[in-house]
Amino acid sequence: MDRHPDAGLTLSVVIPVHNGAADLRQCLQGLYASRRRPDEVIVVDDGSTDDISAVAASFPCRVLALEAGPRGPASARNHGALSTNGDVLVFLDADVVPHADTLALIEQRLLEEPACDALFGSYDDAPPEPRLASRYRNLLHHFVHQHGQREASTFWAGCGAIRRDVFETQGGFDESFVCPSIEDIELGMRLRSAGGRILLCPEIQVTHLKRWTLRTIWTTDVFRRALPWSRLLVARGESPRVLNIDRRSQLTAALAWFSIATALMALAFPAIGLLSLGSFATLLWLQRRALLFFRSRGGWVFMIGATALYLAYFLYSSAVYAFVRVEALLRGRSGIRLHRV
Repeated sequence: MDRHPDAGLTLSVVIPVHNGAADLRQCLQGLYASRRRPDEVIVVDDGSTDDISAVAASFPCRVLALEAGPRGPASARNHGALSTNGDVLVFLDADVVPHADTLALIEQRLLEEPACDALFGSYDDAPPEPRLASRYRNLLHHFVHQHGQREASTFWAGCGAIRRDVFETQGGFDESFVCPSIEDIELGMRLRSAGGRILLCPEIQVTHLKRWTLRTIWTTDVFRRALPWSRLLVARGESPRVLNIDRRSQLTAALAWFSIATALMALAFPAIGLLSLGSFATLLWLQRRALLFFRSRGGWVFMIGATALYLAYFLYSSAVYAFVRVEALLRGRSGIRLHRV
């Protein structure tokens, strides 16, 4: 592997992919059009049935095909990392397109912050998919990462980098997560518990190509995010105060449930309706930055639709967390061991 002549670090990019040839082509096009080119790129074909190799053959990258796949992105990333030689492992999802300065900024931040063990960026605010579900979900991710604390307590592998020695010391991603889930969050929490430092760098951005539907939003948020993340938090005895589950978000969820409860009570006792309206107004005020952001990116109609999906997110995510808390209580009393989803 040739060392980049102008760089103090070598960057090895690992891209896991399962049946995403069309998106992978755009990802690699953006990657090799970067102002700071990667030192090496490993595409990990995780049991795809489309022609990943043909797409990758158009670019100076290597393809690592996993046997008996799909094994999941955690396993794919770990196998890809073992095949690299760089100082820094840069993980990209196959359905993102790096900006021209994405790699340059990753390298710059790591050189400027020698105590930083890992960092991650954000989706940009220009997702190409025009439908409500896709625009809402991709823009929400952008908003959350643009307003998160710079000193992060989790990691994100959609566009994240970690120093090789740190990754190896931590043992990589937990391969018990066999579906795309919170394997990157878990790695970040493990790294922070070991005293490591992770930075959220909102200026490091990629374009997300994913097509979301209402069904995939709900199933992903509940079964691949909220449920395993809540179980991880409860098992570790940690408070949910990171990124999109900070104090403001917790209060928003409580107000959303209170608004619904008082609205139902108002059917029998109309005066209680004022409590429902008041709590709902407070909820909207708490989330005014997000709502104004939605309006600025799609107008009033989009803002109304996105707000409905956003409030639904608070309702079902908080319900899942409450369920997990009760589950943990019952498990503690009965001694029953519950398996991770």
